[in-house]
Amino acid sequence: MAQVLSIAVLGLGEAGAAIAGDLEAAGARVAGFDPRADLDPGVPVAASAEEAVDGADAVLSVNSADAALVAARSALGALGAGQVFADLNSAGAQLKQELAALVAPTGALFADVALMAPVPGRGLRTPALVSGPGAELLAERLGALGMPLEVVGPEPGQAAVRKLLRSVFMKGLAASVIEALSAASATDCEGWLRGEIGAVLDSADRALVARLETGSRKHAARRVHEMEDAAALLRELGVEPRISEAAAGWLMELRNNSETEEQP
Repeated sequence: MAQVLSIAVLGLGEAGAAIAGDLEAAGARVAGFDPRADLDPGVPVAASAEEAVDGADAVLSVNSADAALVAARSALGALGAGQVFADLNSAGAQLKQELAALVAPTGALFADVALMAPVPGRGLRTPALVSGPGAELLAERLGALGMPLEVVGPEPGQAAVRKLLRSVFMKGLAASVIEALSAASATDCEGWLRGEIGAVLDSADRALVARLETGSRKHAARRVHEMEDAAALLRELGVEPRISEAAAGWLMELRNNSETEEQP
């Protein structure tokens, strides 16, 4: 018979509870812990973090970044060789490296996990990147239970860096949509603009990335003025042009670099 994996989940909020429940459904022995006593996560809850972690094949810390160190410290007394401590919190490389250094003396292997999509509705099936000394082992153990983990390197923070780079695009896109729709609402053409944005996204493909990059470089001089005019319009409408001004700044830099390169 296949070995039943034992998984500890530290942090039983929406994401942690969803992952813990899916792990249990996949056949793992799950022990959760959360300092908030009023939660009902639907999985067995230990009396302490150390009790949950004791003997676990993998420990998943699913908390906010500001609680990551506290969660890791609460488990140190029960961590040891053969275990993997995985931090699933959204944080930068520096914090992931600090967590790895904290875990290392216990003999457990550290894994930096970057969840690449919202957990609600996906649970254990949430796509994720993983790096660090425990990345391969974690991918093997959780992969057997159905979690799609892509190993991206042996150093803590490599997964975190990739997630934050993607966040620049995704959160920047969201901010751009919010700014544009806010201005459109003030001009009674929000419905039209929603349709325009939807059409662009519906037709988007990988070639769009290259077109956006090369087009911005080639037409930077003209587009600087266009975005400066757009920013002026937003101010008239009472909308702070944060994204528009940032776009104008980038185009100005591209224009200036192009002019420097063209000088003999």
